Amino acid sequence: MIAEKIRVALDERSYDIEMGAGNLDRIGSLCREVGLSGTAAVVSNTTVAPLYYETVRLSMERAGYRVVPVTLPDGEGYKNSATLNLIYDGLVDASLDRGSFILALGGGVIGDMAGFAAASYLRGIPFVQIPTTLLSQVDSSVGGKTGINHPRGKNLIGAFYQPKAVLIDVATLDTLPEREFLSGLGEIVKYGAVLDGGFFDFLETNAKLLLARDKEALIQAVSRSCAIKAKVVAEDEREGGVRAVLNYGHTLGHAVETLTGYTRYLHGEAVAIGMVQAARISQHYGFCSQADRERIEALVVALGLPTELPSFPARQYREALSHDKKVRDKGLLFICNQGIGAYRMERLTDLGALLEICGIGE
Repeated sequence: MIAEKIRVALDERSYDIEMGAGNLDRIGSLCREVGLSGTAAVVSNTTVAPLYYETVRLSMERAGYRVVPVTLPDGEGYKNSATLNLIYDGLVDASLDRGSFILALGGGVIGDMAGFAAASYLRGIPFVQIPTTLLSQVDSSVGGKTGINHPRGKNLIGAFYQPKAVLIDVATLDTLPEREFLSGLGEIVKYGAVLDGGFFDFLETNAKLLLARDKEALIQAVSRSCAIKAKVVAEDEREGGVRAVLNYGHTLGHAVETLTGYTRYLHGEAVAIGMVQAARISQHYGFCSQADRERIEALVVALGLPTELPSFPARQYREALSHDKKVRDKGLLFICNQGIGAYRMERLTDLGALLEICGIGE
């Protein structure tokens, strides 16, 4: 069942997000529709490939493609240069040329790494995103950010490289572990908190349906998230201005991930913590009311996500924040919520004061 298509309008780099439930076997036809040819390398991981590779392979072969698998270990800890080289090895072994392409079948780690491999292999070959986690469906698969982590910071190495298409099948969420599913809900909250107050209302009202993985509620939530992100990306593809709003909750969230070695928290959990702290900072500076902050925190809690920063000294948080990509001219561009559904960007220079607001001392 195809529910709808959302256009990401980027001139000659424009593409569609096809969304539905039970539409994964449409991938071969979709690749033909967007003009792809040659060999398709399906980059996936040891968790997702056993579940969905065969469906993708059969669909692609029915459409006349040669298909080769490139299967990687699973986890954020593998989002690094060593694993990226495994993708290159697979592409070289399969003799992929510039007329071939990549299918990124998996969550955000797979999408980011496969996209970066596509951007850099033979100086660029096409790729298609097939996100299978809620987090990747509403965030990382849309917008063209690709890359890997560096030991000193998240996503420090990468490129902006748009896919040829995105296929989202919310039925793949049926096999997603509960914690991974909740992590994705954390990223969805972001869109309502700073960009769409009506969508925030929807999330509050439908929290129980979303937690039950109701297909209709999920399609609405994923579709609205993608539409919001597509609009922001169309306005600011390379994050020179308004696109930075999508980093709401990510500044402290990335610091949490860095300090815990990408092992203690899933990305959406870290973002949830970061959003709650961002709301506290926003209230402190008068950009939102106590009631606004409490609504954000209550929704995060209702969705089963964490709210408190892990206990590390302020100096370690400052060190992690100093490597944030949004640090320029000795100031940190911090995204605050202005009420519910709007935002404000602030250049903060006193990281110690910011951490004090969040209850983090030396």
